[in-house]
Amino acid sequence: MESEGSTGLSTAALVAIACNTFVAILLLLLCLILYRACRVPSSPERQPVLAPSEAETQQMNEHKYLLTS
Repeated sequence: MESEGSTGLSTAALVAIACNTFVAILLLLLCLILYRACRVPSSPERQPVLAPSEAETQQMNEHKYLLTS
């Protein structure tokens, strides 16, 4: 089954090592993405991108007031 000059590992073992290495790299990449996504912002005064600005919030409140009166 083994050819001359091989390292003693079968083809299936080498494929398994390659696949496990690939999965380990993907896991490290996932951990890096999660770390960056869950990090506490360095500047707390900065608003999130999806948060409405003060002018938009005031407009929404005025609109709600007009609808209820």
